[in-house]
Amino acid sequence: MSQADGHDMSATADSAVAKFHAIDEKVDAMRSQVNADPDSLGDKLLKFALPSLAGLLAGKLFKSVWDSRNTARNNGIEQHDDGQEQESMVASLVFAALSAALTAVVSELSDRGSQALVSRRHRRS
Repeated sequence: MSQADGHDMSATADSAVAKFHAIDEKVDAMRSQVNADPDSLGDKLLKFALPSLAGLLAGKLFKSVWDSRNTARNNGIEQHDDGQEQESMVASLVFAALSAALTAVVSELSDRGSQALVSRRHRRS
């Protein structure tokens, strides 16, 4: 084995060691980030699931109220004219806007509530 081959192997080994050190530093940084995070898996699940489920429930309740209101208003009478189609399109747009707004408000409020619940739990600990 020549001296040049030994030098190449040494440089390759040094490069590999340097890459392993970089990986080790990244793992240490990630570990310290996880250890610094006060939220447990249950806290994170609560903060994700509660707003999602509350928004879904609010959307479903709004849809059922909207459908029952339209059923009572139409009372089984069907008309097929352009006026009804135009009214139906406007009603659909109003429904979409109100449903999205209600769902967003409920999700935001439940998000704040779940964050407050987790924060209060952390203060007690």
